[in-house]
Amino acid sequence: MVRKLCIIPARGGSKRIPRKNIKEFIGKPIIAYSIEAALSSGLFDEVMVSTDDDEIAEVAKKYGAQVPFFRSKDNANDFATTMDVLVEVTKRYKEVGSEFGVVCCIYATSPFVSKEILQNSFAVFEQKNFDSLFPVIKYGFPIQRSIRVEENKISFNYPENANKRSQDLKDAFHDAGQFYWMKQDLINQGAVIVTDNTGAFEISELQGQDIDNEVDWKLAELKYELIQSIK
Repeated sequence: MVRKLCIIPARGGSKRIPRKNIKEFIGKPIIAYSIEAALSSGLFDEVMVSTDDDEIAEVAKKYGAQVPFFRSKDNANDFATTMDVLVEVTKRYKEVGSEFGVVCCIYATSPFVSKEILQNSFAVFEQKNFDSLFPVIKYGFPIQRSIRVEENKISFNYPENANKRSQDLKDAFHDAGQFYWMKQDLINQGAVIVTDNTGAFEISELQGQDIDNEVDWKLAELKYELIQSIK
């Protein structure tokens, strides 16, 4: 059976929301939700947190994740990419004789990720034999009818669609920014997460929220509480 590793990147620096990765989110550090979803899914041989921060490491271990080593300084700055972190982590495991065929990267600020979403998305990833897969959310309005504003003047980005009905245009989606399933071979290449064989797992707008500032944080808490109330 293919061994699976869950990597939760969580560096200490955060400019817009200080200590974002361990900030309390409805009663517990936000990173706890990602750790608990991964552990409860039963999918992984190991769930680890990649961090450069002692406090984050302690919180991660408290909620059941492994922190076998700390992130390098090169990958703890604002310019390190997710792929940089994944390459570093899997190389470190390989150095001690531990190899994995599949990796799932779950961001630390992903409280909407559940064990069911992980299980169901992995089933699609495996059945379709994708190189990678990640959750997507449908845009609420067709982007083909989007407009731009320059000096208070409106113009269409796609003028050919100006008079088309919204229901006649194809749905468009965006990355939910929560987690990524990947084959280890893709990480070994160290280039991109999206290939011509990348799959999508659709989630609803209620199941996702970018968290880049304090307003986003409050919206995420409201969405989370609403989801819990209608379960």
